[in-house]
Amino acid sequence: MNKWKLKDLTIEEREDFIIVNKPPYLSTLEDRNDPLNVLALAKSNYADAQVCHRLDKETSGLLVIAKNNDFYKYFSKLLEQREVTKMYHAIVEGRHELDEIELDKPIYTGSNRSRIDFQLGKPSLTLVTTVEIFKQHTLLACMPFTGRLHQIRVHLADAGFPICGDVAYGGNSIYLSRFKKNYHIGKNQLERPLMPRFSLHAAGLSFLSPQGENLTFKAPYPKDMQATLRQLTKNKL
Repeated sequence: MNKWKLKDLTIEEREDFIIVNKPPYLSTLEDRNDPLNVLALAKSNYADAQVCHRLDKETSGLLVIAKNNDFYKYFSKLLEQREVTKMYHAIVEGRHELDEIELDKPIYTGSNRSRIDFQLGKPSLTLVTTVEIFKQHTLLACMPFTGRLHQIRVHLADAGFPICGDVAYGGNSIYLSRFKKNYHIGKNQLERPLMPRFSLHAAGLSFLSPQGENLTFKAPYPKDMQATLRQLTKNKL
């Protein structure tokens, strides 16, 4: 039995498209290690469905699915013209008071990995603002204006505040013992991180519909990110 069903992930459905809140660990496109993915779920309901953009497997949040090729082309044009506003939330290491700072170093993408590269990299821009500061961590709102692979992850890591749990780009996992007073773990037990993945969530999305309507969508955090933020808030002082 499928663990996920399209209707359970759907936030909004229109004549031409569907907005879903992708859970972590569900691939956007085909994955050789897992037959289930967002595209397969969509095609099981709509034969002509196409995913308009993608999220990393560990990243949760908003995805747009076209029900037909006309909307897919329309949304692709919006992306190309940078007329889709995306907002991501990330938990990063350290305490950072940031007010719409621009991270704009060029990004070069190799095989499944990206890096800052001033010679080979393409122009990239991410706008970053602090949402909340905790004892040892910060919740950031990140708005990418370009669509490079792993753009937010690379830009944040390069700026000195990697996303928590993002081992590929130098991020450390969040352990409750590091900031909770009088924390105890059972004998012969290993402490597990609060989130076993990198803490990145596609929280908001805005674009103009083909009918000229300004559309804005928001996606609630998945359970693991909710629980982590709850612990960070409880142990803030």
